[in-house]
Order: sequence, then C-alpha cells, then structure tokens
Amino acid sequence: MLTGILAAAFFVAAVIFSMLGQGGGAIYTPLQVLAGVGFHEAATTSLFLIVVVSASSTIVFRKNKRVDIPLVLVLEGVTATGSFAGGLGSVGFSGSTLSVAFAAFIVFAALFMISPVKTHRVGGAERAGWCRWRRCLGEQRYSVNLLVALPASFVAGLASGLLGVGGGLLKVPLMVLLLGIPMDIAVGSSAMMVGVTALTGFAGHAIHGHWDWKLSLVLAVAVFIGAQIGARFSLKINKNTLKRAFGWFLVALAGLMVLKATGVLPGRSASPMNPEVIETKA
Repeated sequence: MLTGILAAAFFVAAVIFSMLGQGGGAIYTPLQVLAGVGFHEAATTSLFLIVVVSASSTIVFRKNKRVDIPLVLVLEGVTATGSFAGGLGSVGFSGSTLSVAFAAFIVFAALFMISPVKTHRVGGAERAGWCRWRRCLGEQRYSVNLLVALPASFVAGLASGLLGVGGGLLKVPLMVLLLGIPMDIAVGSSAMMVGVTALTGFAGHAIHGHWDWKLSLVLAVAVFIGAQIGARFSLKINKNTLKRAFGWFLVALAGLMVLKATGVLPGRSASPMNPEVIETKA
C-alpha cells in the first residue's frame, strides 16, 4: 500500500521535475523520510531514481536539440568527482543532521524558483577570453567562464552526493545566472547532467549498503514514465509559472523536514542500518 502511494507521488514528481531539467531528489528523499524510510536509504534510492528520470527525459531533450553534450561532459567530469565524495562521506553524518541540511538546500532551490530569472545573461557570446568557452547550439550562442563553472560544479556535485539529489536544483541556476547559458539549454543539459552526478553519488552510498533495490525498481517504473511525459510538456509549457508555484511547495516541504528531524513530527529519522535507531531501541 505504502509503495503504491509513493509510486503515484513519484510519478507526479517526475513529471514536474523533468519539465525543469531536474532529477526530483528534492521530492524523492523527503517523501521517503516522511514515510518512515531512513535518510541514508532514502537518499540512495533517490539517487537511483534520478538516474532513471535523467535517462528518460534526456531522450526527449536530445531529440529537440536542448542538450549541449560537450558542455555536459566537461562540467560533469568535475561534478561527478564531488558527487562521489559526497556519497562516500555521507556515512559520517546522522540522518537528522542530513535532514536539516537538506531542508536548507531545498529552501535555496525554492528561492531560485520563486524569484523571476533575469533575461539578460552575464556571459553572452560577445564576451571572449582565454578562460571563456564559446558555445553554439542551434541558433543560440553563448560563452561559459570555466574559472567559475568548474569549481561551482564541484560544489554542486558534493551537495548532490551528500544529500541524495541529482544536482539540478543547483545546476540550473548555476548555468543560467552564473554562466549565462540560455534557460532552455540549461534545462535540457541539466536533465542529462543530473543523471551522471546521481550515478556517482549512488555508487558512494551503495558501498555502505544503503540501497533498498526492491523499492527502487518498483518506483523506477513510475518515474521513467513520468519523466517521458514531463519532458514533452517542457517543450511548450510556461516554466516561470510552474517554478514559482513549486518553489512555495518546496518551502513547505523543507519545514516538514525540519519538524521531523527535530522530533516534532512522529516517525523515525534513521533506518535500522543507522546506529541511531539501534541505540534508541536498546
């Protein structure tokens, strides 16, 4: 019964997040935690599902020339390193600590979604320099400042692996606001990037045995179908309206995560694999 409810909720989340070029970790992890799954297992399952969503939506975005593959490969080489480090190091933090950190993370993402994105770009195609990489995709031209892009990508990957998100919540604002990449290309490229980032973060978590593969495979079917639908809607929907509405939802969700981590809401914040639970039961 609970798995069916999660599958339905994750299907809807995959539709919405794939429209924005994101993996859905901002929803997958907290919903599992609120349902009683330990944070470490929830984060691992979340990362696996993000890989599935990424693969599904990238098929659509790539076909419609929204994915800058060379840019993805360059940035992901750095991001994936940070993601693996975050996933591997997550075992050193308690479920409650990660829950609070996660809440702060999605509040940041919510503020970006609620605030309107400025139409002018910092790194237009007219700007050149030894550290700027000029890009052209279809009729759109832009340049990327690698001195900003590479370290920022590592930080995004570190947060992704540690908190169980694909990094899209950081990568889309990073690409649009800091790197001057057009919104539609940022969304399409992010859809591919979050999958690579999530895969490396998942590997770091899986080493510690946090993965519930049975639950993951059931939920994977729901998110794959949802991502196919969402990516197709993304080609014609007004993203600004959707982003603002969903941003407020994330603020509310962050509040629930904090209440659960501090014990105000009932339920466990860690799994049987987590020493916190074992000590509580002893």
